[in-house]
Amino acid sequence: MSRTNPRNLDSKVLMKYLDLLWTSIAELKSRDEVKNFFKDLLSKTESVMLARRILIAQMLLAGKSYDEIKEELKTSHATIANVQRWLESGFGGYENAVKNFEKAVEKRFSKYDKKAGADMPYSFGWLRKKYPMQFLLFNLLSKDN
Repeated sequence: MSRTNPRNLDSKVLMKYLDLLWTSIAELKSRDEVKNFFKDLLSKTESVMLARRILIAQMLLAGKSYDEIKEELKTSHATIANVQRWLESGFGGYENAVKNFEKAVEKRFSKYDKKAGADMPYSFGWLRKKYPMQFLLFNLLSKDN
């Protein structure tokens, strides 16, 4: 697809394009619908680039330095500075996305007993329950069965 400079578009055409995009996203009802929409819309590279920007925003909001972010994500100071600028003078989208993401992750994992860790996905306890025959000896000898 050829690139289109938004500055070269008539304002009505630009509004029509953006309204189509925002409305399409807003009408999606579930995480799976959103995931499938973006998998169809974006290349894997584009998805990763967008996700990394959100991760940079999350790290900046958590108080990490540019150098820490650059080292961990192998990104440039310019990319980090762009995200920082959008955080400071944007419309609050990054901050809302990060806060909502953190709430969603917390909610998703709140059902697991984090203290014991026995039911955390892929923990030893979880594997024992999921595949009892493979862990038959452990299960027979365990006191918590």
